[in-house]
Amino acid sequence: MCNMYNNMDPNQFYPKPFYYNPYLSNPKPYYGQNLLFDNHTPIPGKKHNTIELKDYGPDPLVVDIEDATKQNNNFRMALWTGNHFQVTLMSIGVGEDIGLEMHPDVDQFLRIEEGQGLVRMGDRQDRLDFQKSVKDDFAIIIPAGKWHNLINTGNIPIKLYSIYAPPEHPWGTVHKTKAESDEAHHH
Repeated sequence: MCNMYNNMDPNQFYPKPFYYNPYLSNPKPYYGQNLLFDNHTPIPGKKHNTIELKDYGPDPLVVDIEDATKQNNNFRMALWTGNHFQVTLMSIGVGEDIGLEMHPDVDQFLRIEEGQGLVRMGDRQDRLDFQKSVKDDFAIIIPAGKWHNLINTGNIPIKLYSIYAPPEHPWGTVHKTKAESDEAHHH
């Protein structure tokens, strides 16, 4: 009886055409001899890679979100606005907060890249019965209809990015300060 596995190397589970993928076996991100990407090459003299901070939506975007978030010094700015969701960057000053708010039809995701704070949520504006301390690398998920606030309790600004689904702010939103943001929400 002839079997395609009879003459196979005992260390191979499948014959060569089925087990070898040159793209997965290559430890470097190459396609042929051309480098596809290199996220780990630092720019000499720069702490982080910098990008122009603006609203790139709805065009395709690939960005080092941590660097973009830490680079932002605006209270709030839209980085990408599409038809179904939006990415904003925020910088919350020492002792400041986002401000108590509720989005009836918008789910929200926050990720803290730098700083520490206290997040509070609840079903009513006067009853924020959910409370957690947060810091670098923490994610906060806020369901639609939930009252919420994030208070900076640390000694450096909180740098975070937020994803709204659907978008919450107009395309190109930039609020340099919390006061500017509050003024825009009153209109």
